[in-house]
Amino acid sequence: MTTTERRTPAPAADERTMLEGWLDYHRHTLAHKCEGLTDAQLRTASVPPSELSLMGLVRHMAEVERHWFRRVLAGEDAGPLYYGDEDPDGEFHPTEADTWQEAYTAWQGEIAVARRTAAGFVLDDVSRGKSRFTEEPYSLRWIYTHMIEEYARHNGHADLVRERLDGATGE
Repeated sequence: MTTTERRTPAPAADERTMLEGWLDYHRHTLAHKCEGLTDAQLRTASVPPSELSLMGLVRHMAEVERHWFRRVLAGEDAGPLYYGDEDPDGEFHPTEADTWQEAYTAWQGEIAVARRTAAGFVLDDVSRGKSRFTEEPYSLRWIYTHMIEEYARHNGHADLVRERLDGATGE
């Protein structure tokens, strides 16, 4: 696995560049937290009874990217990747058959689609679809801000999971 390079956005960047830069920084941070671990370690829950694992977080963020950029922003009818009626939190329940390569590829694929989708909108444009949480449309600015918050929160979880696995700490 290669070392993930993270860059903070330029302090005087314009708003869009700043938002996209911080979102990418947090995406890279999650990838960095997963580097150098085996599939078994990536599937390992942090501290029972919690089911939270690094692979589960990556699968969750693939779902989050898919939800906000495909379903909400673009209004696509994009079904779930990992969850369903039988397991509404399925992304957090990787099995021994689930691999890092599959989870990482799905996550990176959703990030690529998110970037392409967002490129067709300006920050003040509102979404074509609706969230499952409200009928209100969302601006791209709101979605970027929410995604940064979502990654930042889960990167905090990833810090704790990684430290529990092998003692690695750091930003």
